[in-house]
Amino acid sequence: MPRNILFEIGLEEVPARFLRSAMDQLKDKTQKWLEASRIGFTEVTAYATPRRLAVIIHEAQDRQSDMSEEVKGPSKKIALDDQGAWSKAALGFARSQGVDPDSFTFKELGGVEYIYVTKNSIGVETAELLPEGLLGILTSMTFPKNMKWGTHEFKFVRPIKWMAALYGSDIIELEITGVKAGNTTRGHRFLGKEAVISEASQYIDVLRAEHVIVDVEERKQMITEQIEALADEKGWNIAVKEDLLEEVLFLVETPTVLYGSFDPSFLNIPQDVLITSMREHQRYFPVLDQEGSLLPYFVTVRSGDSRSLDVIAKGNEKVLRARLSDAKFFYEEDQKLNIKDALSKLESIVFHEELGTIGDKVRRIRRIADQLASRLSLTADSCDQVSRAADICKFDLVTQMVYEFPELQGVMGEDYARKAGEQEAVAKAVFQHYQPRFAGDQAPASMIGAVVSIADKMDTIAGCFSIGIIPTGSQDPYALRRQAQGIVQIVLEHKLSLSLSEVFDIALAVHAERHDLKRSEKEIRKDLTDFFGLRVKKLLSEDQRYDVVDAVISAGFDGVVSAVSRGQALMTEVQENSSFKSTVESFNRVSNLAAKAGKFAVNPELFAETQESELYEAWQSVREQYLDAIQQSDGEAALKLLGGLEKPITGFFDHVMVMAEDEAVKTNRLALLSGIDGDVKQFADFTKLVW
Repeated sequence: MPRNILFEIGLEEVPARFLRSAMDQLKDKTQKWLEASRIGFTEVTAYATPRRLAVIIHEAQDRQSDMSEEVKGPSKKIALDDQGAWSKAALGFARSQGVDPDSFTFKELGGVEYIYVTKNSIGVETAELLPEGLLGILTSMTFPKNMKWGTHEFKFVRPIKWMAALYGSDIIELEITGVKAGNTTRGHRFLGKEAVISEASQYIDVLRAEHVIVDVEERKQMITEQIEALADEKGWNIAVKEDLLEEVLFLVETPTVLYGSFDPSFLNIPQDVLITSMREHQRYFPVLDQEGSLLPYFVTVRSGDSRSLDVIAKGNEKVLRARLSDAKFFYEEDQKLNIKDALSKLESIVFHEELGTIGDKVRRIRRIADQLASRLSLTADSCDQVSRAADICKFDLVTQMVYEFPELQGVMGEDYARKAGEQEAVAKAVFQHYQPRFAGDQAPASMIGAVVSIADKMDTIAGCFSIGIIPTGSQDPYALRRQAQGIVQIVLEHKLSLSLSEVFDIALAVHAERHDLKRSEKEIRKDLTDFFGLRVKKLLSEDQRYDVVDAVISAGFDGVVSAVSRGQALMTEVQENSSFKSTVESFNRVSNLAAKAGKFAVNPELFAETQESELYEAWQSVREQYLDAIQQSDGEAALKLLGGLEKPITGFFDHVMVMAEDEAVKTNRLALLSGIDGDVKQFADFTKLVW
């Protein structure tokens, strides 16, 4: 009869950032063990709070399923000796499978007869498998950081304090680090007590009675509903950031939302500073009015019930007051710092021992940004703004505010630059040059910010590649992948007529001026091309088929805007135009024969068939427009023009013998196909499409 299985691991408080992945890992390992052990079940549910990880296996079968397996052995020729007796190979196979040779049968496979044996295995009772199985799951778990405790060699995320393990109502006998599993769990540290779990299915209710909401989604719903109710009651807009909600979710066992206030005079500090202080240091949710302006209130979540919330609120207000007082002091002190003096301090901050100081980096950013601005034909005023923004883009790194809150770099730079009298475009660019900061973040809104952002990111990437720091596997200490993805995003969103190779050339030339490259430029450029190719491929793969992506990438991705435009146009045709397959087939016929062509020019005077002339004229009539559309990154127009060649290509192959006996005629026909193929492959390599 199916029964539920409970396995709870009680721990000292686990860091919130570890719990989601640990819970998912426990569920995944449990499912895989059940499947490998041939134990039937309906569902596996995992739970987590700061003090526990748990899993419930619903309706586990009471024994393994029986197994019948047919195993192939050596061929008959090898299995029998000259007298027809079993050979050593056959007898060895019998021993390895634990069977008698008399149970062998012969079956033919691929024209050869082989020995086969059928092994039957009777399922073992689930109760016998659980102790070793659950212990194996526990010991196989991994964490970013582990601990040892006492004299035990075993390591885990935090010391194990208790375990509850039940098969229905029966206790599963297992032990680790001196802790034996039982049927007892522990409730909320202050509001609850130890409680007996009579049956595995009662686990959630038993803990709820002891002030622990063990179901993660239930806790999240409680927090969300309480925040929404408070917002409706007060007419507030409570800014709930998903990553903060996730962290708070794993800091509490019974969530109760409350709010507090702070002195309105602190609102004279920039809003981002106050919000960062509340979120990052105190795990508070900021409160905004309906227009998005910060109000002198905060919302937090306690792990407990609703008793004495006023006392809890006052305690939180006291802590926040100290935090905000520090922020106010830093903010006021920073404004006494002259930008010029701040820049001089950058000379003593090492960016990388082989790439110099932050001051050196700023000078490289300025050189790269100036050349990018010139290449993009920006106005004289814009070029001046790019230069100034590049010069001061890192000055806020030496401020006390950024030292205390590193995540405010750029934010404080914009504010201080504006207060120092810098142009508005320059001040904004100081903040924008860090964008996009993370996946899903927006690109710099202004062209000034975009240019400086590309310069900064490309300087870091080119510098690291030049000294052999190239991301491998999961290792990327300088976030080079994110920065490369940011450059691609900026180029695309601003539709910059800027090729990646041009950006590489500018950055590498600047680095070559400033320090000796440890690797050859050819090697660095190849690695940069491969590296950015993966970023463009990732971008295209977000909404395009793998074969469409491969086809477009094969035609080149140096122009990011062009590659994306071509990919979108091709994906639309593949999905929506049922006749497009025949168009692709015509291009592929051209490609197959073009591979046999040498480097010869087309001579129209050698055309012997009408269809040759018709194809040549059709190609020439659209070629200029087509190449212009490619140049202008208009994939839709370019593909439409190419589509017009399908009919003359089909007519050509229907009536023209390409491999003619006359060598000159044959060479001319191959040259015609080669020329068309070369133009077609500027759009995509259509041979990579899969139908």
